[in-house]
Amino acid sequence: MRYLVIRTENLTKMYGRHLGVRDLMLEVEPGEVFGFLGPDGSGKTTTIRLLLDFVRPTSGRALVLGLDSRQDSLKVRRQVGYLPGEFDFFAHQTGGAALRSFETLRGKLDWAYVDGLVERFGLDVDQKIGDMPALERRKVGLIQAFMHRPELILLDEPSRGLDLATQQALYQLIAEVRQEGRTVFLASNSVCEMERLCDRAAVLYGGQVMAVERGVHLRARALRRIEMRFATPVPLGAFDALPNLQDLHITPHSLSCTVRGDPDTLLKLASQYRITDMLSQSLSLEEVFRRDYGITCAA
Repeated sequence: MRYLVIRTENLTKMYGRHLGVRDLMLEVEPGEVFGFLGPDGSGKTTTIRLLLDFVRPTSGRALVLGLDSRQDSLKVRRQVGYLPGEFDFFAHQTGGAALRSFETLRGKLDWAYVDGLVERFGLDVDQKIGDMPALERRKVGLIQAFMHRPELILLDEPSRGLDLATQQALYQLIAEVRQEGRTVFLASNSVCEMERLCDRAAVLYGGQVMAVERGVHLRARALRRIEMRFATPVPLGAFDALPNLQDLHITPHSLSCTVRGDPDTLLKLASQYRITDMLSQSLSLEEVFRRDYGITCAA
């Protein structure tokens, strides 16, 4: 059996009658950035918590770094990096003291590397975590996840609440981790983030994996609603040949449609006519799932 950083076998979690995840079969290779794409409530956080044995499965099992997630849970937690969806630990400590506390959990650290992460993210290590705004607390969470250079890093919605500079610093750090041959498991509801960062991504709905795709192919799932108005009449069949249009409605002076994937071909064709007004809006991930699978995402 080949070595996998993460392997799940029919992993299932029920909360009473409520489904968390069902029959997950995941295989994450060493050195890849693996995305876990799904709307809120789809089971992303539950899966990560199962991998770390923070919750116990109803059935099935998970292997993390070749270790059983239940029987070897303490070893797993020491060897992985983990950013939870909300980082609210060590409120009474300064950022620096909190980072030093993690050394007792992870073993001896390379503090030159940790200091480099602090500088990269611009964290004030002298401020108490309880007094920090949400962005600064998020920085502490990110640094502690990467600080011991783990073989596997689990990130739960890592970009949530970040400003642009911090987001770019995170993306660069993930790229460096990948170049070093280490593995990132990234849960997110952003198609663009998955496309930019991930080698592969599992598409999750209602606790079940619907597909596993290459990251570069995820843009083809994106949906955008476009409306245009024209100054002069447009032939009614002018846009009929475009293959990626849905719900096309056209009059001599207006067009509305849903575009799947890149809208560039539509925009180039429309530019042959004088456009007086245009509205372009990305549709939600929930709407993408509804159209792809004929289902409505849970609230």
